[in-house]
Amino acid sequence: MKPSPIIIVGLTFLLVIDSLEASWTTIDFPGATVTAVTGIDGGNIVGFYVDEFGHQNGFLYDGMTWTTLSYPGEYTSAWGICGKKIVGDVPEHGFLYDGVTWTLLDYPGANRTYATGIDGSNIVGMHSWVSEGGYKHAFLYDGATWMTLDFPGAAYTRAYDIDGDRIVGLYKWSEDSDSRGFLFDGSTWTTIRFPGANRTYASGIDGDRIVGSFDDNDGFLYDGASWTTISFPGASRTYAHGIDGYKIVGSYTDAHGHHGYVYTIPEPATLLLLGLGLVIVRRRRK
Repeated sequence: MKPSPIIIVGLTFLLVIDSLEASWTTIDFPGATVTAVTGIDGGNIVGFYVDEFGHQNGFLYDGMTWTTLSYPGEYTSAWGICGKKIVGDVPEHGFLYDGVTWTLLDYPGANRTYATGIDGSNIVGMHSWVSEGGYKHAFLYDGATWMTLDFPGAAYTRAYDIDGDRIVGLYKWSEDSDSRGFLFDGSTWTTIRFPGANRTYASGIDGDRIVGSFDDNDGFLYDGASWTTISFPGASRTYAHGIDGYKIVGSYTDAHGHHGYVYTIPEPATLLLLGLGLVIVRRRRK
């Protein structure tokens, strides 16, 4: 008696796991009349709020606990976060806050400095010289060296966020011209303009994804190829300020006021390949 060869029959199943649905979460600082969410890093978000007395403070929110960020005696706005480091502005100065120490940031020779984004030790924002009005120049600061960043030929350049060596913001050819968003990778400037829009600004970046707003009405998500409009349901205006992974933060205006939000965008569908082997042994008798 001799067994026949073993036969293995493979059955393959291709399962598609649906992507998660998009979800909106309104963020309102308790008791505030105005709330705006401006930056996100993991489970932490930052922004600013206006209290019932009209005083503006920054905040840090980890999903459970609210922490007020208030530079002593000054109106305070928080704009960017990376780990425990938060950047923002108080009147005429930028700041860096590490949870314990406040450090004012002043571009050398400038009369005003505004810090908006941080990644590691690199901080971006904008500044103006004493002879100028408004913020007309972007900057990059690595903790030791300050560098002015001006879109070639533009009258105004403002940086809002940084991820690695990629910086986003806006530029204007003149005081009266419409704004355009930009992406700067350390050597090349690329214009970011929402299709058909008059005004565009890019305010947040994470990898290949850029968020911002256009024509003062809606936000956008741009991945280098496709544009997606970001519009809070029922809102008259939506602004997208920051992005981390599949979460976008910003603010919106409706009939009840000005609110912050977190928008979780759908992740791509996941494909799962399963293989099932069935072993059949046949024996023949002689």
